[in-house]
Amino acid sequence: MKFTQEQNLFINEFTKRLKDGNAAIFSGAGLSVAAGFIDWKQLLKDIALELNLDIDKELDLISLAQYHVNTKRSKSQLNKKILEEFVEDVEPTENHRILSRLPIKTFWTTNYDTLIEDTLKGYNKIVDVKHEVKQLSNTRHKRDAVVYKMHGDVNHSSDAIITKDQYEKYYLSHGPFITTLSGDLVTKTFLFIGFSFSDPNLDYILSRIRVNFGEENINHHYCFLRKVKLGDKGCNNEADFEYQTRKQILMIEDLKRFSVNAILVEQYQDITTILSELESRFKRNSIFISGSAEEYGDWGRSRAMKLVHKLSAKLIAKNYRVINGFGWGIGSAIINGALEQIYSNPKKYSEDQLVIKPFPQFATGEKELPELWQDYRTKMISLTGIIIFCFGNKYDEKGKDIINADGVETEFKIALEQGCLPIPLGSTGYSTKELWKVVIDKFEDIYGKDKEIKKELETLENEQNADKVIQSVIRIIEKINQK
Repeated sequence: MKFTQEQNLFINEFTKRLKDGNAAIFSGAGLSVAAGFIDWKQLLKDIALELNLDIDKELDLISLAQYHVNTKRSKSQLNKKILEEFVEDVEPTENHRILSRLPIKTFWTTNYDTLIEDTLKGYNKIVDVKHEVKQLSNTRHKRDAVVYKMHGDVNHSSDAIITKDQYEKYYLSHGPFITTLSGDLVTKTFLFIGFSFSDPNLDYILSRIRVNFGEENINHHYCFLRKVKLGDKGCNNEADFEYQTRKQILMIEDLKRFSVNAILVEQYQDITTILSELESRFKRNSIFISGSAEEYGDWGRSRAMKLVHKLSAKLIAKNYRVINGFGWGIGSAIINGALEQIYSNPKKYSEDQLVIKPFPQFATGEKELPELWQDYRTKMISLTGIIIFCFGNKYDEKGKDIINADGVETEFKIALEQGCLPIPLGSTGYSTKELWKVVIDKFEDIYGKDKEIKKELETLENEQNADKVIQSVIRIIEKINQK
């Protein structure tokens, strides 16, 4: 898929917000419908029939729910309907998975189901769910993400917000939710996904923010919208298509009043492609340095340490995040280089830019060490989008001869499986030299036809000057991140 200019701008901008921790998600029914749950029209279809109304002709579904309550003098049937429809055990969509893998700490939703929090938990994240006002004053210890369910939760269906009367009183019954969301909308950049912008509560909040802060001072947000197509419901002929297209254009312009920028897609599957690219670009700001060394070949220990130290420092200086498995013989130099750069200007750089994940040295549980290492490597490499390889040697089992490090080769294999881009410093020799040959041999499969990257990689085959090696590495990374 070739991204449009507005899609590219969104991906780049939201990647920045992910890096600075100010990205947030607001999900509507569309996100859950793709997983197999029903939308509001389907939820209220039987209710409409009882009222002798045609659900396809009803646009104000909140009022429809209110008509039912007025007739029955009770909300119990609606509560039962919510419980029946949203407790099914369904698989999360790829969109759920991508959003859960990303470092997003704030999720808002009008959905009753538990897909968002369940998917987050599936990635071992501690989730703080808020579906009642009284929960807002409590913070779960060590939480990774908070999920605000502003219209309630399926497991507490009697409290679900669904009728017109409840919407009208929302500012009284759920005022703290409005305050919290208002604060997030002012300080964070939201991506609205699966959302129709017909929710009166959100409309009220966006309007108040616009009035209080002015259009120029509102944070920018984004939403996905599929382009109107001939054949869509209500678009059976050219005249209808032109009408609905004009209406969509007017809606997009109106959203700009609230600083919500629409990202148009041709089909809903494009959203997954965009989110996948967003994840890839974010991960490419994290660089994993793989390698180990008992000896350093032509570089010698002193020059090798300077190379790794300066490389790590340069990556920090370029505002990348360095991930280090504390490889034998090079781990300390990676840490020292990163910390030296961080502490040289702590206002500009952060210790969060250095992630240290030392390997377990012996098994203490049910898993054997090789299996433990494999799982550990897979998880560690999943954090990154680019891997730099250097050296890669160790003693054989007898402790006599130097051999290539199979662990480095394993990390290379995992990297390719996960779509990470490898940068082997061929001149450091050993396993890395062999990996360099593989990358050159399969260059187009890995990098495409980028001649500039290939030229820099070819330089890395024999270059022994540390500064020139680092320059080539940085140019490759910057070229990757320009795509």
